[in-house]
Amino acid sequence: MGGLGRAFHARCETQFHERGRRTDDRAQTRLGRRPRAAEADWPSGAVFLEIAARRKAAGATRRTYSSLEATRLPMPPEPAIDLRSDTVTRPSPAMREAMANAAVGDDVYGEDPSVLELERRTAEILGKESALFVPSGTMSNQIALLLHTRPGDEVVIGEGAHIAYYESGAGAAWAGVQFAIAGKGGLFDAEELAAAAKPKADYHPRTSLVCLENTHNRAGGRIFPEQLAMAVVAEARTLGLAAHLDGARLWHAALAANQSEARLAAPFDTVSVCFSKGLGAPVGSALVGSRDALRLARRYRKMLGGGMRQAGILAAGALYALEHQRARLGDDHRSARELGRALGGHHGVRVVEPQTNIVSFTLESAAASRVVEAARARGVLINATGPSTLRAVTHLDVSSEQVRRAAERLGEAIAAVVGTSGSTEDLP
Repeated sequence: MGGLGRAFHARCETQFHERGRRTDDRAQTRLGRRPRAAEADWPSGAVFLEIAARRKAAGATRRTYSSLEATRLPMPPEPAIDLRSDTVTRPSPAMREAMANAAVGDDVYGEDPSVLELERRTAEILGKESALFVPSGTMSNQIALLLHTRPGDEVVIGEGAHIAYYESGAGAAWAGVQFAIAGKGGLFDAEELAAAAKPKADYHPRTSLVCLENTHNRAGGRIFPEQLAMAVVAEARTLGLAAHLDGARLWHAALAANQSEARLAAPFDTVSVCFSKGLGAPVGSALVGSRDALRLARRYRKMLGGGMRQAGILAAGALYALEHQRARLGDDHRSARELGRALGGHHGVRVVEPQTNIVSFTLESAAASRVVEAARARGVLINATGPSTLRAVTHLDVSSEQVRRAAERLGEAIAAVVGTSGSTEDLP
């Protein structure tokens, strides 16, 4: 390579690394972390050579990291305590090993042994005939809508339901349905279902499905009581409606209510469960139901782009989570209760008492977005769910000690925004 070529190559390499550094800085800033130091802030090779020369002149015989004046090197910031969602967890070493060693095949042909085992085990736990592994909870819920409705139908849901609130309008786009709200705070009873269902007439939409959510995300991880759910489904049968359960966090509801997942799932035609919320798998949900329904669901999965080939690598992570990380969910519930008690001790903060792993709280006189920013500046990540409401979610990647630190920092953030300080109750 000639001199001109070498110069051009060096210039391209410099631009490449600088572009990468700027991109990384933007990502670190979004996460509330300090951008990494610029190259100019790092000691040059001449500095290290000078240090080595001084040590040699002084007769030093060993080099250690501390001897290279480590205090001059930019230290990485403390990782943020991420309470935005229980979807932010990362696979443990044991889960990664299970995924790396997974037996695989072509799942579109129904030949992936790891997927088949996950589907078998999921159906067994939920007491249903069959299960279908899908990439996301949104896809699972949307397949259920396609199974139970026709375009133009209406689906009765609770207030703030995920299927209408957090799925990008997919119900209207794919199944062609609209939604009717029953009850308040995510729960409703049989009478409220009957009132929401449209009378049978040519000029009304056809009410064909009721969908419950357990636990309910926007209601603060609220459990849909078993007896209430059974009464709602019984009324649905009377009205000729199918019943679907969005049970993305059903694992939490079962543990908190001291009931089996199968018992909570029993009244419903189809149930969606998630492996990446709380259980800690990187990807995946499942739809369970009858063999006939799931045979058609498999076709809808392909239609929606969810057919995967060697998906056993993902299924192995979900299976590991199902078998090894379900029983520990009680730890997250205890952490949520402790965090809720601490936040509730601050003036101007109203906390919905946590039933599972979600802490929902309301500010009486401040904007939620400002508290999110103030918390981020203090190394805690949470989400605003409305103009004055916020959510913090405990999970397996956040220890009890980190929850205590998060409570202190959130208290500081709230005090800075609301203009008050102090707490009437500290974490134990």
